[in-house]
Amino acid sequence: MGPIGWPELIILLVVVLIVFGPGKLPDIGNAIGRGVREFRKASGDLEDSIRGEPTKPPAATPPPSSPADDTTEAK
Repeated sequence: MGPIGWPELIILLVVVLIVFGPGKLPDIGNAIGRGVREFRKASGDLEDSIRGEPTKPPAATPPPSSPADDTTEAK
């Protein structure tokens, strides 16, 4: 069984058009596009985690205040 050729692709598109109708095709295309985008993002994140590269830089956290600082502010 070889790859899908032009005749098979045209038949498939006609069947999809008949089953779902022209109004639903943009919604189906958007859903497929979002799914592909999420898959690529997830696979890229997985590759980065395997390589040890951070996906996002860690957020800077403020240094914890010491108890001595708290007592001077209360005065």
